[in-house]
Amino acid sequence: MYFDSHAHYDDAAFNADREEVLQKVCNAGVEGIVDCASDIKSLERITELAERHKYIYAAFGFHPEDIGGLDEEAVSLLYDYAESCARTVAIGEIGLDYHYPDNPSKEMQQDWFIEQIEVAKDLELPIIVHSRDAAKDTYDILKEYDGARNGGVIHSYSGAPELAREYVKLGFYLGIGGMVTFQNAKKVAATVAEIPLEHLLLETDCPYLAPAPNRGKRNDSSNLQYIAARIAEIKSITPEEVARVTTENARKLFRLEDV
Repeated sequence: MYFDSHAHYDDAAFNADREEVLQKVCNAGVEGIVDCASDIKSLERITELAERHKYIYAAFGFHPEDIGGLDEEAVSLLYDYAESCARTVAIGEIGLDYHYPDNPSKEMQQDWFIEQIEVAKDLELPIIVHSRDAAKDTYDILKEYDGARNGGVIHSYSGAPELAREYVKLGFYLGIGGMVTFQNAKKVAATVAEIPLEHLLLETDCPYLAPAPNRGKRNDSSNLQYIAARIAEIKSITPEEVARVTTENARKLFRLEDV
């Protein structure tokens, strides 16, 4: 059975049929989902989802593209939601995204990344890390500020095996999503081949990044089967083994006993 370590069912893309999609996901053998916040508005939506569905868990944090205009009141809100929701399992998604220059600035992103790492350390929670076009700064900050103190995952890992090894040494899992099924995803495939399964998690990042054969369509957790199948192919094992071990990894990282 599958565990989706990174999803966004609070996203407006699911407004028209959210409950139907979640039922389909359950029927597809998905036993656990971590729904990750991105901005202030998503904090409440994720709380409601997690309280309504026993298989959905909450991660609270501010995405680097959504930190513009935030102040210390936002930090207080982050603490409030993370501490008051009984389904909280992580702080995330947090991190750095340099894909669009100065939107927000690198300095602001770094400050908020560090601030949220400190929140996670205060609350003794793992972190879910977003990193795009910012590999060196992400790694350096995580190392300097002991980001893996309570565990964590590098979400949607797309880098080379060399950096993957360094993240694993720090104590992070690597989140493997739909990109591993893309024909041009050579680095991800090489990473999956080299890094032991015990350090990998499955994720969808839905509604984004749907795997082949559904690339370009709205993603959901039922597509984990294609990601698991591709990992199994790369590692010459069965998809069932991939599902079993990655689910055990998620239980361990998020400290779950009932999934």
